[in-house]
Amino acid sequence: MGELATGAPAVALLGVLGLLVGSFLNVVIHRLPKMMERQWAAECAELQGKANETETPTARYNLVVPRSACPHCGHVIHWYENIPVLSYLALRGRCSQCHAGIGLRYPTVEVATGLLFAWVGWRWGFTFTGLAWCGFAAAVVALACIDWDTTLLPDDITLPLLWAGIVAAALGLTSTRLPEAVWGAVGGYLSLWLIYWGFKLLTGKEGMGYGDFKLFAAFGAWFGWPALVPIILMASVIGAVIGIGIKLVGRLREGGYVPFGPFLALGGLTAMVFGPAAILAAVGL
Repeated sequence: MGELATGAPAVALLGVLGLLVGSFLNVVIHRLPKMMERQWAAECAELQGKANETETPTARYNLVVPRSACPHCGHVIHWYENIPVLSYLALRGRCSQCHAGIGLRYPTVEVATGLLFAWVGWRWGFTFTGLAWCGFAAAVVALACIDWDTTLLPDDITLPLLWAGIVAAALGLTSTRLPEAVWGAVGGYLSLWLIYWGFKLLTGKEGMGYGDFKLFAAFGAWFGWPALVPIILMASVIGAVIGIGIKLVGRLREGGYVPFGPFLALGGLTAMVFGPAAILAAVGL
């Protein structure tokens, strides 16, 4: 549908686009939680009647401004220091001014997004369907990293992702029929909601957050309700393997809590790449 390029050109074009989008996702992953914190602080101040008190105005902070800078020395990053992957390699993973280390997360997100976009180009070509799945992949990568860092799954991403899945189904951009997408969203949300409350009633603890419900609902919208079981199964397997590995190396965070969102995200990406049926076949179901 709406083919702009296929084959190797589509893979190359979307692969490069993925690298660029991955660079932007690094900004989203870092800044969006901070933007949410600022918004919460402003809302709390307003509720406490402190919004009109004389305070030093805070500088604008969003996904565009201020320009990216080294967190150690404040050096503003020039465009040629921000070329995906290549700049990291040229700088040898260090700031050009203070030589502080740059986290490996940055090129990893860029490469991962580039590979996912390239795969989409191979599978669907540079088409409207391909672009829709590129958007899906970018949103899921951002959500996985944000949840891992902060245990938050922002509504600013999960809810548009959910609605985008329903709209994509309505426009025929996915193989999911609209009724399957709608019931997939309903089933995805309610299934984890019921598990959450069942676990809380039995243990008095919260096993997951509401963001997980919304993310699973989004997957239901994109893949349809029949895909919910294989996705949650894959997420659980990935979570168990990684969780055990983290525990063995003694790197569990305080409280021993590991967010479920990143594993759910990996389950969704696995379903995109291999298909829900292949997941069931891989585990003998």
